[in-house]
Amino acid sequence: MLQRELANIFLVDSRNVYKCMITVTKVTVTPDLSIARAYLSVYNTQDKELIINLIKENTKDIRYRLGQQIRNQMRVVPTLEFFLDDTLDYLEHIDELLKK
Repeated sequence: MLQRELANIFLVDSRNVYKCMITVTKVTVTPDLSIARAYLSVYNTQDKELIINLIKENTKDIRYRLGQQIRNQMRVVPTLEFFLDDTLDYLEHIDELLKK
């Protein structure tokens, strides 16, 4: 549920705010539901770290908007942590090495 709602938030923001495509690849939650770690893939930009840093700066707003979406399903909105998911870049690199 968290992954779907975060994806919807980034779907709206990615066009207007970040000017790139952002997908939520995985969300893990601690057992006490206090922290959610979201792994994001960023496309159509050269500086992916800059986008992740912008997202980290806007974490409060994203958490508020997430809370508006899930307030009836979850008692507590978890603290959000965002990380760059570079598994696709790693797979492309391995594929290039295999082609050589």
